[in-house]
Amino acid sequence: MKNIILFGPPGSGKGTQAKQLEQEHGLIQISTGDLFRYELGNQTELGVLAQTYMSRGRLVPDEVTIKMLERKYNEHTDAVGVILDGFPRTVAQAAALDKMMASRNEEIAMLVSMEVDSEELVQRLLLRGEDSGRADDANEVVIRKRLQVYQDETHPVLDYYEQQGKVIRINGMGSVSKVFEKLVETVSV
Repeated sequence: MKNIILFGPPGSGKGTQAKQLEQEHGLIQISTGDLFRYELGNQTELGVLAQTYMSRGRLVPDEVTIKMLERKYNEHTDAVGVILDGFPRTVAQAAALDKMMASRNEEIAMLVSMEVDSEELVQRLLLRGEDSGRADDANEVVIRKRLQVYQDETHPVLDYYEQQGKVIRINGMGSVSKVFEKLVETVSV
């Protein structure tokens, strides 16, 4: 199984590209946002546990998120590969993910970093905010804060996988179809 992390800041196109890889090449997209919505919405044991943290304004511990990820991963053991979208967000999560993979005699094959200019990201997110109604995409100040949080907290994951020689950078600028072509070439599915 080919396990890939699709990585980049908010607005870089990770979700869009992951969905297209899933539809056209049989890779399974695992989005942590979707996992949380499913677990919480279905009141699963993990969802209820996560809610106890969230209702107190606390972050859900990495162990809980990893268990959600592992459950979803186990549903697709016959897949060609898995694309992780939105995970890991911290180096601690990356280490936990690697540990989970090692316990299965698997590994992350690559981290594909979607490289997009910050001003382009702001414009993309503002447009997405108009279309989706998402409050966090409608305010430029909030968007810039999210991008800074990404730089401070999530970007170090890139360094973590770079030290393992697993990072591939692609230009995420341009049309969805052009970026998808580059992505398919990169992951050679």
